[in-house]
Order: sequence, then structure tokens, then C-alpha cells
Amino acid sequence: MKKQGLGLKLQKLHSLNAWIILFLAISGILLYLPPMRALLGEGRVWLKQLHIAAGLVSLALIIIYLPYIRKHLRLLTTRKAQQGNLMLVLVLLTGWIVSGLVLWRYRSFPPAWNNSALLVHDLLTWVGIPYAVYHSVTRSRWLRKVGREVGRNQHPPFGKPMELGTYEPTTGRISRHISRRSFIKTGVAAVVVAVAMPPFIRWLNSAVSGSNLSSLQEEESVFADFLQPTPLSDSLPPKGGGAKGSFRIYTVTDIPKFNPDKWTFTVDGLVNQPFQWSWTEFLAFPRQVQVSDFHCVTGWSVNSCTWEGIPLNKLLEQAGVKEGVKMVKFHSADGEYTDNITIEQTWMEDVMVAVMLDGKPIPRDMGGPVRLVVPQMYAYKSVKWLNRIELIDSDHTGYWEQRGYAKDAWIWVPPM
Repeated sequence: MKKQGLGLKLQKLHSLNAWIILFLAISGILLYLPPMRALLGEGRVWLKQLHIAAGLVSLALIIIYLPYIRKHLRLLTTRKAQQGNLMLVLVLLTGWIVSGLVLWRYRSFPPAWNNSALLVHDLLTWVGIPYAVYHSVTRSRWLRKVGREVGRNQHPPFGKPMELGTYEPTTGRISRHISRRSFIKTGVAAVVVAVAMPPFIRWLNSAVSGSNLSSLQEEESVFADFLQPTPLSDSLPPKGGGAKGSFRIYTVTDIPKFNPDKWTFTVDGLVNQPFQWSWTEFLAFPRQVQVSDFHCVTGWSVNSCTWEGIPLNKLLEQAGVKEGVKMVKFHSADGEYTDNITIEQTWMEDVMVAVMLDGKPIPRDMGGPVRLVVPQMYAYKSVKWLNRIELIDSDHTGYWEQRGYAKDAWIWVPPM
């Protein structure tokens, strides 16, 4: 009776956790896919919160399960395959939960920790989801039914039981056989591997390649038939030694077209001398070079980026700031994305209107030809395709802040 009671408890925990893992897998995929950022909009923030809540429920189930783990292993003493499955599931869940907690509380950890946690979380997902699909299919009632039917019926209507093996002419026997159930399990494994392997290889290459900036810049160079900036000596070769890490490309709208003959860059609002530059005029203004790290709120970082552009405070000096300015609002050429920082924050020396990265034009996918760079804040403050800076005397809520992101976007600062 005790074994039956324990088995029932374990079955309930297993079933509940399976549903939680299914939701985590689906929601995680939706959060991972870049196109879904635009499609989900504000719903992405809610989905992320539900993903975190489901992860915490999974953690609670693990805690409830811990007192039973030794008894469970004893029940599986003669079932080595199930023991191995149990240990693999526990490793996956532990890794997911620990890395997920770091990503959830990202402000409590340095960026290097978040970057590592995201890598672990992604790797376990690439392993865990295919395995969960295989495990669900091979442990399904349908496949168990197939095994029972073959066991009861040794002579099915179409002849002998399905057997695969090596034929021995001397004995006229098949030296080994695979049951129909085992054959189906092998086939399921082959299909899962065939589907999951190509995208996994692409992800793995991006994860270990060090940086994808060169490939992004090479793609951009195909279309670079317009006047381009000449890099300063500190830009090429890059003063920082080259960006270290891979950029993940996120957009919430279609990438705006760039026509150098019609492109303009505007600074207006509460300024003494508003101006609007053409592309040629923009390139003629003195630029500077800085090395800084680039941190995304989703956990990834690219370090030692060599940016070349115009310090924001130089542009504000050019325009002249009127009394009463509270915020500096940044507009994207996509016509939808905006964000802002306070007038006090604009005087940080490393806030830059950048036009080059590692000595080459910023790729369009990454916000080129001109983007904002605010190194001390998460990247949703660094507006892509920047074409207008407006000084205002009131507060402004940016695109992602309207959808639940914090206005306070400072990168983690170690406690005193």
C-alpha cells in the first residue's frame, strides 16, 4: 500500500510538472524568436512574467519531490533506463531553474553572470525540448499499447512479429531482433534529431564563434553604395581589439529604408538653435571614439565594442539647451520606437550618437546608419535608426516602458 501511495504521488507530480514544462517550452520559444517581439508587443512582457511564474512553480514541485527522491531511486533499482531518465530530467530542471533565477533577477548579478546564465539556459533548452518530445512520444499510451499487443499476439494477421536483425545462414535464425515498439522509438529519435540538429548547429556556431559582427558588416557592405564615414585611427583597427560576443538582432518594426539623399538628422524642441542636417552634414561634424560594453536586458552582452560617433553632449552644446528641459527624447526612423533619458543623464561622457562600430558602418540590422549608445544602461535605451533628438519639459514613456519595462535602466552596480 505504501508503494502504491508513493507511486500515486510521484505520478501526480510527474504529470503536473510535464504540463509546466510544456508551457515553459512553448512560452520560451515565443520569447526567443525575434519576430515575436513585434507580434506580441505588450503581450511579450506578460508572457515573460507567466514564464517566470511557471518556472517558480516547477521549482516548488522539485522541492516537494526532494523528500521522495531516495525512495523513488530504490523503486527503479532494476530499471536502469528509467533511472538514467530521472537523473537527466533532474539535471535539466536544476539547470533551467538556477539559470532562470539569475536571468529573472538580472539586476542582482553582474552582466557576466547573466551572459553565462543565458548561454546555459539556451543550451539546456536545445537539449531538453527535443528530449521531452522524444520522451513524451515513446512513453505515450499509444506506444505502450503497441508493445502490449505485440506481446499478446505472436502471429499477427500479416505473418510473423516484426523483427529486425542479422540473418545467420548456418542456423537459419535471426541473431537479434528489435520489437515493433523499439523500432518506433528508434524512428522517433531519428526524426527528432533530424529536425532539431540543423538549428542547434547554427545556434552552437553562433555561441562559440566569439562574434557575429563581421558577418553582419559583410552583409551590409553589399548595399553600401552611398557616402560612408572615414574611420578615425582609433576605430580601425578597433581601439578595443574588436567586439567580443554575439549580437542578437531584435526589432519591433520593419527595418526602415535608408536613402542618403533624403535622410535627415534633427535636433529640436527646447533648444536655442534647432537644426536639421543632411547625411553629408552629419558626417562632417567632428567625431570621437570610445570603447564600451553593450548589455541587453534579456541577458546577453557584447564586450569591448569600439564605437565612433558624436558625443550627445556635443550635439546639445551645438543646439543650446533652454531652461526648463527635463527630458531628452529620441526618435527612431521607424516612426514608432522612442525612448528618453533625463537631461542630467545626457551629460554622461559615454552617451554617443554612433555611426561606426569596430571601424565600419553600423549594420542596418543593428540600427545603422545612426543609433544611440548609452553604455551604462540596458540596450532598449539605445535607440536604433536614430534620426531626431527632441528636448522636452515633461516626462515621456518609451516604447518598452509602455509595455512594462523599467524606466530605470541602469546596468547592475556592485553593492558598496
